[in-house]
Amino acid sequence: MSASTNSEKHELILLSESPYDTPNPNKALDDPEGLSAIGGDLSSTRLLHLYSKGFFPWFSDPDPILWWHPEQRCTLNPDHFHISKSLKKAIKKDQWLFSVNQEFESVIGYCSALRADKEGTWISKDIKNAYTKLHKLGYAHSIEIWQKNKLVGGFYGIAMGNMFFGESMFSLIPNASKIALKTFCELTKDCGIELIDCQVESDHLLSLGAKKMPREDFCDVLEQLIPNIKKNSVLISIGKKPEKQPI
Repeated sequence: MSASTNSEKHELILLSESPYDTPNPNKALDDPEGLSAIGGDLSSTRLLHLYSKGFFPWFSDPDPILWWHPEQRCTLNPDHFHISKSLKKAIKKDQWLFSVNQEFESVIGYCSALRADKEGTWISKDIKNAYTKLHKLGYAHSIEIWQKNKLVGGFYGIAMGNMFFGESMFSLIPNASKIALKTFCELTKDCGIELIDCQVESDHLLSLGAKKMPREDFCDVLEQLIPNIKKNSVLISIGKKPEKQPI
């Protein structure tokens, strides 16, 4: 079922009950850019399937679930992470520790709460429940940054095959989220992660080395890096180590 726009090329579809219902990304709307579908649910099966095809949910309550596939995708090659002089100085100045998958619910909670305080958040209770379930299934992961015994920053996302789909990050003190991303980029060498999806561009992400990738190229990369939907066993293994590690 579809809702036609003014252009025959573009359409906004209403997802069926099947978790494998897949919109055509090339028919996503131009305005707003990348909006492809409405509805469906946040089941683990649907989320994993649509992420593997390049779609992601982004909406605010009480709106229906909206699925996006931008024409220009913001991506980060882990080898191209840019460490500024100020970030190097911040890392040397204090003692930073990191952990993986030790505080997933705290990380997603901070990401939600801090954005709600500023501009509102798409990380609703339903989103938190859905991604926490993916975490328990071994697909969603968090990187945590600590100073002493206090959680001060981090981010979370979904890993499938050799792809990582970044969702959101937070900082309670300056540079904490940047250090989380830097740390993860260094871990990718052991995890086999070749590309990080940052979804929508921002000046902040571009300053850290992210680049824009055309939709067609992004879809080709997904086919190469996600030959099948499987868990990243290395990230799971790292997360089983309870001790915090120095940066």
